[in-house]
Amino acid sequence: QVQLVESGGGLVQPGGSLRLSCTASRSGFSRDHSDWYRQAPGKQRELVALIRSDGSMYYADSVKGRFTISRDNAKNTMYLQMNSLKPEDTAVYYCYAVINHMAYWGQGTQVTVSS
Repeated sequence: QVQLVESGGGLVQPGGSLRLSCTASRSGFSRDHSDWYRQAPGKQRELVALIRSDGSMYYADSVKGRFTISRDNAKNTMYLQMNSLKPEDTAVYYCYAVINHMAYWGQGTQVTVSS
């Protein structure tokens, strides 16, 4: 069993920045894709960004140019750098990873963008 532990959420003003982290209890991030999702109140969970095993990345149109996904395989950790945050980015953010052919979710971290 693998645990994914997220951190870095909080309250930030519009235009501000946050960096989310997701650390796995064992190695394996690099062998498959690992993703960030978010879920706003009353909405479905949506894919925000992912990084594939070859290092290529995907971003949702709504965050392209503002968010950056990255991974540190030595630390079993992936990150989501979020800049120029908007109120519509307010959501619970979840990391997701496939490790040894099993899918895992983090517990979620709240991001609130408000003045």
